[in-house]
Amino acid sequence: MNTSPTRFLNRPDGRIAYSVGGDGPLVIAVPGMGDLRSSYRDVAPALIAAGFRVAVADVRGHGASDTGFRELGDVATADDIEALITELGGPALVLGNSFAGSAAVIAAARRPDLVSGTVLISPFLRQPATSAVAVAALRVVYRVLFARPWGARAWASYFRSALNKGATAPWLDEHTADIRASLRSPERLRSFRRLALSLDHDVVAPFVDAARAVPSLTIVGALDPDYPDAEAELTRMGAELGGATLLVADAAHYAHTQQGPIVIPAIVEFAQQLRSTTGSGWGARA
Repeated sequence: MNTSPTRFLNRPDGRIAYSVGGDGPLVIAVPGMGDLRSSYRDVAPALIAAGFRVAVADVRGHGASDTGFRELGDVATADDIEALITELGGPALVLGNSFAGSAAVIAAARRPDLVSGTVLISPFLRQPATSAVAVAALRVVYRVLFARPWGARAWASYFRSALNKGATAPWLDEHTADIRASLRSPERLRSFRRLALSLDHDVVAPFVDAARAVPSLTIVGALDPDYPDAEAELTRMGAELGGATLLVADAAHYAHTQQGPIVIPAIVEFAQQLRSTTGSGWGARA
């Protein structure tokens, strides 16, 4: 686990918590909805050992970040990624899991001067196709499921079972307990619930073509319940982004934690290749 001191990035409505370690080209790693930055506890040390400077951030309303943000979601998280790269001295390779991967695509499209490449772990390039009735029903379910007093327990159970179906990290139970403990805070549970209700990945679609200019690696677990057909979805995303892809067997939404011995070397190799092709200017300290 990353034991670097927590730092804070000041944003208009609050602070984003992050930790940073290592030296070299900058890597920004951002977790998904309902998760904590400690999910990168195995990824960050491997990148640091390979000669990279790695900053891992909590998203708005999660972990040690503040809860008073008015805006949540893909675009707001892209704003924070861009601000953190600027703060630390970029450009950077951006790792994003789930909706944070969607945010990385937006940041890459808007600011290719800041984003040298992306590693997208189970991202969304558009809202999953479903009927308006189904969307409305799902939001009703979210309102009830993620309310107090059972909301933290409900999310932790879904996170531990469906989203981590297949192989699991040896520290998954500890991590799940940390998530549940964090969401026992009424303010954090409220932020999480607001995010779950407001996410609309159709905001990403207009940025996909421009993001093709930035090298990418998209990683999807073959058991990911967020895709009707994970392999087909990965193929489509790879074609749309014009980047490399990796389908990971016996993993669901968190391939980087579930199948670390397979996924982490692939991430490190991608980062090393990006460094060799972009030259010494990538990640120069500001």
